[in-house]
Amino acid sequence: MDKFRMFFQHFQSNSESVMNGICLLLAAITVKLYSSFDFNCPCLARYNALYGLGLLFTPPLALFLCGLLANRQSVVMVEEWCRPVGHRKKDPGIIRYMCSSVLQRALAPSLVWILLALLDGKCFVCAFSSSVDPEKFLDFANMTPSQVQLFLAKVPCKEDELVRNSPARKAVSRYLRCLSQAIGWSITLLLILAAFLARCLRPCFDQTVLLQRRYWSNYVDLEQKLFDETCCEHARDFAHRCVLHFFASMQSEMRAMGMSQDAAGRDPQHIEVPEPEEGLDGSSGKTHLRAIASREQVDHLLSTWYSRKPPLNLASPPGLWGGGLNHRVPTAVPGPGLTQHTDV
Repeated sequence: MDKFRMFFQHFQSNSESVMNGICLLLAAITVKLYSSFDFNCPCLARYNALYGLGLLFTPPLALFLCGLLANRQSVVMVEEWCRPVGHRKKDPGIIRYMCSSVLQRALAPSLVWILLALLDGKCFVCAFSSSVDPEKFLDFANMTPSQVQLFLAKVPCKEDELVRNSPARKAVSRYLRCLSQAIGWSITLLLILAAFLARCLRPCFDQTVLLQRRYWSNYVDLEQKLFDETCCEHARDFAHRCVLHFFASMQSEMRAMGMSQDAAGRDPQHIEVPEPEEGLDGSSGKTHLRAIASREQVDHLLSTWYSRKPPLNLASPPGLWGGGLNHRVPTAVPGPGLTQHTDV
């Protein structure tokens, strides 16, 4: 159980592993969806191409959008691209690297669907049965053009009375299916060849830029995660202190109304705001949270985070870190004896 917990924590902390897992899951769902899908071509000359091509490209588009929605880095990439420069300049190379990573993972389920459809051949036969040149087949010599078009439109429907047990239908269907499979295997071979060349030729180039962009793309993602977690932690701590201040102020009002005695005639214990725990170095463990103690400060902090990102320099002067909201210089925290409510 401990090993499973450690594996899950590592998988959860590694954003790239999570995205790869989601990509594989979507690809597996794609295979399952296509295998359970019941394909029925309309067998009408005006609608065959529309239905076949729509079924070939519409589900991949939906899977591509699902891949973008499931990938958290797509939102982080857009935020990084749209944010003001502030104290931190924007690197277009990082945005291009994140875009490439997002597109590669989002395109995988779509490519799986298209390749499965081409190798199966049903969509291709339905879409292009009416576009076959009848001169390539001797069985259409004795038919009028209208009869040929009607016959070709009925090719995907092998149970139709017009084309049932017809050698011409089998020949056209076999021709289109072979063409579809040839296209599918060609695309598969090209993708494998491209992946092989990318993997083999990557060590031949300078890895410095790639390592830098990978590092900073991971940094942007992790920074946003840590900011969200810190905001949740501060909101919980801020709400906790507001509730305790409320009860502390209500205690004085109850004493003024003569309600300080309980049913047993004993005074209620004085409600105090617990002090933050001391760290190993003697400093407060939540100083950076308790330094921001009003709604105006919180609103200013949240607006400053996106308008003026702090510089990526830990040795920078404190003034560059946020206009009076420096986490190193905490402001005074109201004590438990205050009777006024905290502004929320």
